[in-house]
Amino acid sequence: MARIVDLKTAIAEQVQSGDTVAMEGFTHLIPHAAAHEIIRQGLTDLTLIRMTPDLIYDQMIGMGCARKVMFSWGGNPGVGSLRRLRDAYEQHWPTRLEIEEHSHAAMANAYEAGAAGLPCAIFRGYLGAQLAEVNPNIKFIHCPFTNERLAAVPAIKPDVSIIHAQKADRKGNVLIEGIVGVQKEAVLAAKRSVVTVEEIVDDFAGLHPNVCILPDWTVGTISLVPGGAHPSYAQGYYKRDNDFYKAWDPIASDRETFRQWMQTHVLEVGPEVFAERVTFDGPTVTSRSDSAQED
Repeated sequence: MARIVDLKTAIAEQVQSGDTVAMEGFTHLIPHAAAHEIIRQGLTDLTLIRMTPDLIYDQMIGMGCARKVMFSWGGNPGVGSLRRLRDAYEQHWPTRLEIEEHSHAAMANAYEAGAAGLPCAIFRGYLGAQLAEVNPNIKFIHCPFTNERLAAVPAIKPDVSIIHAQKADRKGNVLIEGIVGVQKEAVLAAKRSVVTVEEIVDDFAGLHPNVCILPDWTVGTISLVPGGAHPSYAQGYYKRDNDFYKAWDPIASDRETFRQWMQTHVLEVGPEVFAERVTFDGPTVTSRSDSAQED
């Protein structure tokens, strides 16, 4: 059964420097609070996996947490580039960064293969594409039954997967509503897992059982972190903070401005800042990070 612990303990127990870490959540329920705790604990040499790395990985890469990033799209949604990712890859600041790029289909299938305990994923993909020319982990095989040419990629099997969800019950069952990306597959494929949640309830009475995405026996640790997905959104709790995504670009564009912002808004605060500063009774979520718009 999953253990319910505070976020600092969960990260300390489940994540180590040198790990392969998947942090998933597609457009919403992105585990920002957990990423901040990884940064605060000074973890480095991580291989970061995420289908759509956005601000969460920009911050981790800029703080020197990452050795490699595996992804299928990267950017600040609706704004532009990830400035810290580009600086690390192009200028090796603050450390040299290796990248491994795939398609969405490849990564989704690779997560499913990892969850199923298979060595690789086989699918129709990369037809006419040139990505295989620069990614040695994209191979092609012929179906033994039809002789059709198919793409193959290694299964994704993280050391630890981290996701955010709306609810968990006290047994450790996890509920997700709204857009479900590859969160379930990422957790099932991993050796260890951390799930941060908006609230912990006694049970899921009155809710359809299909919203229980992960039963307690599939989850390692659960941490209560209201607002833990901000500035992304959590359906039913708070909206996407679009202003923060726009504010991030000038912050991340300059190395010193970025360092100062991370020092003030991440390193000098604890994980409880999310729970203390978030309010759900307004149209948008408010957290310590919002002060970036005032600086």
